[in-house]
Amino acid sequence: MKMTFRWFGHGADPIGLKEIRQIPGMTGVVTSLLDIPAGDAWPEDRIKAMKEMVSSHGLEVEVIESVNIHEDIKLGAPGRDKKIENYILTMERLAKYGIKCICYNMMPVLDWARSHLYYDLPDGSNTMRYEAAFISGLTPEELAARYAKESDTYEMPGWEPERMKKIREALAAYEGMKEETFYANMKYFLDAIIPHAEKLDIKMAVHPDDPPLPIFGLPKLIISRDNVRRYLDLNPSKHNGLTLCTGSLGAKKGADIPAMVREFGGEGRIHFAHVRNLKFENDTDFYESAHLTSLGSLDMYAIMKAFHDVGFKGWVRPDHGRMIWDETTKKGRPGYGLYDRALGATYLQGIWEALERGAKQ
Repeated sequence: MKMTFRWFGHGADPIGLKEIRQIPGMTGVVTSLLDIPAGDAWPEDRIKAMKEMVSSHGLEVEVIESVNIHEDIKLGAPGRDKKIENYILTMERLAKYGIKCICYNMMPVLDWARSHLYYDLPDGSNTMRYEAAFISGLTPEELAARYAKESDTYEMPGWEPERMKKIREALAAYEGMKEETFYANMKYFLDAIIPHAEKLDIKMAVHPDDPPLPIFGLPKLIISRDNVRRYLDLNPSKHNGLTLCTGSLGAKKGADIPAMVREFGGEGRIHFAHVRNLKFENDTDFYESAHLTSLGSLDMYAIMKAFHDVGFKGWVRPDHGRMIWDETTKKGRPGYGLYDRALGATYLQGIWEALERGAKQ
């Protein structure tokens, strides 16, 4: 596996590449161009500058997270073909600069949701939390305003003010949409881009819905083993794969994450992994814990062993972490501070080293 770290880009992340480079075993960053609207082609000069900046710090950039999918593509609306053309053009430009994997999602309207960005834990750290009843009592606008107030310094991806101005229109567009229609729109997109992904040797890695729970009446379609199977079966190419996010799929209580790793990883369909832990408070509510198995509800050893057993050679990142050691929004975005994610990366690599050495004995 290759250990990587999420970096939101120059001017969009208080954590610097110099700091990331100092994390033991860190090979590269996973990044994006957040200011490029979904549906637009990424300018080549911006990609080139991003690549050169990362490389100048001794790090690789082989994974992009994300090249966002425009709502017209998800809805099957007029104009989707032009936006798919722009997506393919972006893929071609990224491949020119050594990008090997694109993480993306098909979540309607909202990329993610939490009820609390800074939930205080007994040890003095704080973390992101999901409380279903709390969210059900808010409108999307109220939740967006809460995020804007709590995050303070940075806009939260998927909850930008410009997007929120059209939230009612966006939600209405999905009213009455049948599951079969949504999957048909996904297939249309995949059948258009996957031949180019094969030619460019870019692994496409869809991210599951986060969280895998109903919110604001929107469809939730990639939330379980069966949904992942259905999505991958839409196009059988190995380049149509998965970002296996333990914290997203694992937020559906009872999900067997090691079994999913063995099934989809054994088929070579997991290209990228977000590995983190969470702690269930009941069947729907959870908070994002430290990575250690003993502090959460997921068995991190069993998950990493499953990756090792299937010979996983893709990219991993420690994903979300707590804010610790007096980190604030000026030192990291919610869930994306430096210290706890660095600890998580080291912990995961420690498990991996033990698995590697054990396999040789």
